[in-house]
Amino acid sequence: MLKKIILPLLVLSTAAQSSELDDLINTSSAIVDQIDKGIKLVGAAQGYSYYGSGLSDGTLSGNAHITTEQLQAYNMALSGMSTYLPYGSVRDTLIERSMEELNLMDDAIDTFTEVVVDMVQVVEVAEMAETAATPDEEAEVKEFVAANQEVLTITQDEVDTYNQSVDDIETHANSASAFIAVAENQSAVDFLQQGAENNNTTAEQATISYSSNNQWVQMSWANSNNATAVYLNGVDSFGLDLYMSETDILAAGSESEYYLTGPTGQDFNCFMYGEDCLEY
Repeated sequence: MLKKIILPLLVLSTAAQSSELDDLINTSSAIVDQIDKGIKLVGAAQGYSYYGSGLSDGTLSGNAHITTEQLQAYNMALSGMSTYLPYGSVRDTLIERSMEELNLMDDAIDTFTEVVVDMVQVVEVAEMAETAATPDEEAEVKEFVAANQEVLTITQDEVDTYNQSVDDIETHANSASAFIAVAENQSAVDFLQQGAENNNTTAEQATISYSSNNQWVQMSWANSNNATAVYLNGVDSFGLDLYMSETDILAAGSESEYYLTGPTGQDFNCFMYGEDCLEY
């Protein structure tokens, strides 16, 4: 849902920034072309009128007129420049980078989901083994494993895919969250925007990165060795203190729809067959 809200706003904002300067270039150039044509006509008039050396057909001056439409378009372009950002928009750039990270996270979640489904039988084995309270029930577990060993076996490739997807999800989720948090903090945005101005470059040309080691979002400015960073651990003046404990993160995850509709949030029969499901 967040992506559906952010992306259209970003596209509109970026398009507006690009068109403002383009509008001024196009509308001012159109008037300059007319003035240029008018100057040529005046120069020619001076030349042939004094010496009787030539005539126009009497309609050329109209070709040099500046139209009302050209005038209005130019003045509107001038007004539009009041919101133009010559150093780019740090906020829009951060949101754009967050969208890239969210897309990568979604891809990793798809991979994670696929491999979990491939390994989901382990949930059934675990449930059977944990609930086996009598020798007969333990024998049933043994028989089930013997009859389904090929299906129940997990491969190293599946484990590697699972492990890598979990790593990727955490990495991209953290980066996206960091970029959005900074983008929504006006003081932090202003600080980074000043960095672009100080280095005579634009936000769009900067390299933006999140570092879990340094606990910051950093913008490295183009054509220089300079960078500006905003900390996310509450040590600077921007009030961004984002780090959560593992307990808090897992607690939040246990309340998520993804978990509550998954094979461990429900039991195996609910996940696989829609039977014996709990209501939340």
